Amino acid sequence: MMTRPAVTFPVTRTCFLLKLEGVMNIIAAMKNNGFTPSQKLLVSIVILIALAVTGMVGFSTLEDMSLLNSLYMTIITISTVGFGEVQTLHTHGRIFVIFLIFFSMVAVAFAVSAVGQFVLEGQLRTILGRRKMQTKIQKLSNHYIIAGFGRVGRQVAETFLGRKISFIVIEKDGAALNQLDSEGYLYVQGLATEDDILMQAGVEKAKVLVSTLPEESDNVYLALTARHMNPNLHIICRADNPSGEKKLKRAGANYVVSPHILGGMRMAMASLRPNVVDFMQMTAIGGSEIGIEEISVPEGCSIGGKTLIESRIKADYGVTVIGIKKAGREMRINPPPDAMVEAGDILLMVGSSEQLEKFTARLS
Repeated sequence: MMTRPAVTFPVTRTCFLLKLEGVMNIIAAMKNNGFTPSQKLLVSIVILIALAVTGMVGFSTLEDMSLLNSLYMTIITISTVGFGEVQTLHTHGRIFVIFLIFFSMVAVAFAVSAVGQFVLEGQLRTILGRRKMQTKIQKLSNHYIIAGFGRVGRQVAETFLGRKISFIVIEKDGAALNQLDSEGYLYVQGLATEDDILMQAGVEKAKVLVSTLPEESDNVYLALTARHMNPNLHIICRADNPSGEKKLKRAGANYVVSPHILGGMRMAMASLRPNVVDFMQMTAIGGSEIGIEEISVPEGCSIGGKTLIESRIKADYGVTVIGIKKAGREMRINPPPDAMVEAGDILLMVGSSEQLEKFTARLS
């Protein structure tokens, strides 16, 4: 006859009940603390593994079973498939099985609930959507990157969206990420100052980086890093004071904007010349049919090598050239009719959206 284990059942039962009581406490805590479906699914898997280990230890201790037999008995007990026992159980072993089945049913029910919630609440859909977004990000080229989705970054994104510009946002804040998700923006989750996050955003293939991070030190570090990763990248950074502008330009920024200074200047202009501010808002910010556009004159263009009056830009398209910038020179404001237009020049133009689109189509 088989000898009973030396370990008495009351001691083993006490240890087992303490472990399972801990499992029940974990389940209760998860229900009360608002765990996400993915967290519940992960913890339920851990609980099932813990039950399997507990079952193997119990069968091995109470019934002196081998490791394989203990695993077999544990699996058929938890899954309740009803296969036969590998050996006749003693009273202690049967009581152990009763407790194991009871707590396994609770754990399995919780796991099934977590799986259902995971699928029904869109966790699986979120993962698949994220993979689809990553595929789109990998295909981006000559795009714009916005670092930070605060008040400034959000305004930049809305402007880019209105201009139908391909862009991606880098953000780490949970609330901002939820808004990016709900509005369908492409984004990378993480710190914009980290090299791997910039790589995920395609900084090596990007055209422009707009850094709207609130900390000046982060903007300086980001400008340094991005400039090293893409020497041809056009970098625009946010600064809160004039000293920060110098640091950012030394770090590699092409252009520095101070929202506080611009806001103060605009408020002063609104009090002194309100009509001028209205015109600037209509043309630069949007909200009307009139707009300001800058257009680069390509090689072989029909207007290249002609004066403004000879090019018939105003006569044929109704747009007005208010500035010409030649390579390496300052912008020439309000150029005369005999000003020469050459390939590579940047034309600053005012006109309706339709007029500007027609002229742009002609150049392309």
